[in-house]
Amino acid sequence: MGKSPSPEWSKVLDDDQVRRSVTRISHEILERNRGAASIAIVGVRTRGEHLAARIGKTITEIEKVTIPMGVVDITLYRDDIAHTAEQPIVRGTNLPFNVDKKAIILVDDVLFTGRTVRAAIDAIID
Repeated sequence: MGKSPSPEWSKVLDDDQVRRSVTRISHEILERNRGAASIAIVGVRTRGEHLAARIGKTITEIEKVTIPMGVVDITLYRDDIAHTAEQPIVRGTNLPFNVDKKAIILVDDVLFTGRTVRAAIDAIID
């Protein structure tokens, strides 16, 4: 009898499925925004920035233009920061472009309650 997967972790997508998903997401972003002219991609530190970089690279390959890319650290914007015993590690936000008049594509690796997205929007606005 084979070993069963851990109840805590399971593989959702393999490498090819992730690549195809990133390609599909990239095409959807371009379609909904009528191209890349008005978009910028912002990844939420830490794992969201890696996924954002993959999407940005794919869009660049499709459109043959470089789009603005940035990263946002939501550490100090979390609404549960007071409930953690650990000292938060702030890694910094880097938005090397003006966010005005840009459709910001916010990228994270997990969507659960929306608290991270709200914190990221607050950080970008600030």
